[in-house]
Amino acid sequence: MQTQTVDAVFREGMRLLLDKDIAGWIALFAEDAVIEFPFAPDGWPTRLDGRDAIADYMRHYPDHIDLREFPEVRVHHTTDPRTAVIEMRAVGRVVETGAPYDMSYVAVVTVDDGLITSYRDYWNPHKLAGPATDFTRSAR
Repeated sequence: MQTQTVDAVFREGMRLLLDKDIAGWIALFAEDAVIEFPFAPDGWPTRLDGRDAIADYMRHYPDHIDLREFPEVRVHHTTDPRTAVIEMRAVGRVVETGAPYDMSYVAVVTVDDGLITSYRDYWNPHKLAGPATDFTRSAR
């Protein structure tokens, strides 16, 4: 039986990202969790296997993206209570340049026993440019 809903775990993850608590965000993932990036550009990771790989990928995120809010979040429940489709918009700034950061995402998230086991992250790689994405270099 689920100890926490996918909604609750995901919303806690958003709070942790806004607090720049990357270690706390990583702790929401199961040891063998998988993150997939189906639209990743050439040369970028398309899949992260395990909590350690996810931690390596996200380690420097707050040094590059200063998230300020998630002004739009819509959760769509599926026939599997462990899985939800989440539409969201993240707003902040690019740390190095001060330029605005405004990205829309669709995520398909599965939670088992209160931990994220699968996270498919659909985003538009054409909106990315320069230093806003340097945090991904360690994962390439």
